[in-house]
Amino acid sequence: MTAQLLQIEGLGVAIGATRIVKNLSLEVRAGEILGLAGASGSGKSMTALAIMQLLPQAAVITGTVRLRGATLSRSEDEMLEVRGRDLGMVFQEPMTALNPLMRIGDQVAETLRLHRAMSASEARHAAREALDLVGLTGEQGALDRFPYELSGGQRQRVAIAMAVVMAPPLLIADEPTTALDVIAQAQVLSVLRELVRTRNMGLVLITHDLAVLKQLADRVAIMHLGEIVEQGLTAEVLLRPRQPYTAALVAAASISPKGAARPSNAAAVLQVCGITREYPRKRRSLWHAAAPLRAVDDVSLCIHAGETVGLVGESGAGKSSLLRVILALERAQSGQVRLLGEDFSAAKGADRYRLRRAIQAVFQDPYGSFDPRWTVERLIGEPFFLLGTPPSPLERRRRVAAALEQVGLSAADARRLPREFSGGERQRIAIARALITEPAVIAFDEALSALDVLLREQVLKLLAELAQRLNVAYLFVSHDLHVVRALAERVYVMQNGRIVEEGSTETLFGSPRHAYTQALVAATLKLQVK
Repeated sequence: MTAQLLQIEGLGVAIGATRIVKNLSLEVRAGEILGLAGASGSGKSMTALAIMQLLPQAAVITGTVRLRGATLSRSEDEMLEVRGRDLGMVFQEPMTALNPLMRIGDQVAETLRLHRAMSASEARHAAREALDLVGLTGEQGALDRFPYELSGGQRQRVAIAMAVVMAPPLLIADEPTTALDVIAQAQVLSVLRELVRTRNMGLVLITHDLAVLKQLADRVAIMHLGEIVEQGLTAEVLLRPRQPYTAALVAAASISPKGAARPSNAAAVLQVCGITREYPRKRRSLWHAAAPLRAVDDVSLCIHAGETVGLVGESGAGKSSLLRVILALERAQSGQVRLLGEDFSAAKGADRYRLRRAIQAVFQDPYGSFDPRWTVERLIGEPFFLLGTPPSPLERRRRVAAALEQVGLSAADARRLPREFSGGERQRIAIARALITEPAVIAFDEALSALDVLLREQVLKLLAELAQRLNVAYLFVSHDLHVVRALAERVYVMQNGRIVEEGSTETLFGSPRHAYTQALVAATLKLQVK
């Protein structure tokens, strides 16, 4: 019988009168991967923080958490000894978990120096071994690099190296691949799987991506409103769910592919013509300037009225740089962006405002793009400044109310603040703000990647309905090929700043021609439920 590492019995977490985790019981054995899934707000992350004893001061915890038979109800000084040595944790966003002012070698070595009486050279040698273990070898894993010099996948590997450098018997990974493209995701999942196998450690993997759990987890526990509603072997739970909530999660995760593309005889609303965008590099010599980084290299694309187009590629492909040029947030070195037949990239003054009304954006984190002190009415009405004549207060309220109702919210929501809404509702507010100027094009930059499968399904249905009813075109920039396949009629694939393949969604996903597209499709995890 494999040794039991983690045992949770009757765990409860409450803040004030709100019970966040209710009577939860779980166990994890050595060499086992337990997946913890559920919608946003189900209590997954709070469970992880309870295990780590990192709950807010106002939280009240009940029940028992044991690690290798020892109870984890200890003072903070005692837990400082446990964390890192016996328990490791990998958080969702490595850029916030890493110190931007410290070199990665020093950050990995810091854990060793805190827990063991090691010299600086010994700790750096061990840090080198930990980075090699997670696949950061050679120049890409140089100890003197800073976090900002690494890609998202590389930063996540540094976070994993920090968590495992002390060889803890149990590792908790909270949404470790949510923000990663499919290739980086596959690499990080491979690292985690190999660590469990070679070190016989236990892993609690928290994610809303059921395809990831199907690929990696031995057992799965499904959380809903703070409780475990179903748990068991991964194949049994995901392929033959017993509880309606689990069945709903599985159904929402199994996105159906988009049908055939619509005819392209509609007018072109957005044309990108030969865009090149370069950024200066750090000077390495007093005598010679470094060659610029060409993030976007002679890219052209076209979107027609009412059409949904996907733009995919791994981190660093140039997608976000291209989008900033399209939105006129940055100026290209060459090329042209034409909006409704006019040169948007060269427009100035009143013409620029007039054209900017025709293209709006929805970003990945709506809360981060909102002023938390503003009411929803003020947030949604903010783009009215682009109009030549702003509406009267009465007309403003009427149009904000109509925009809220378009996205499935109520006119009364206009008086509330952003913090009073769920993640899915905030994304609906962001869409309402994008619609308020009646644009011809809306650009979505990773707008669904942080949503759980139930919220994602709701927003996908909303976007499809709005596109059909309002004849608005979408440019959907995403690393999530599942979402792009469900929503887009055509797809552009970007690699190293260039478009390497373009075609209808059905053709591109069914029989990709370019080797890079083939690699992206192959790396995409699938949840087959039949």
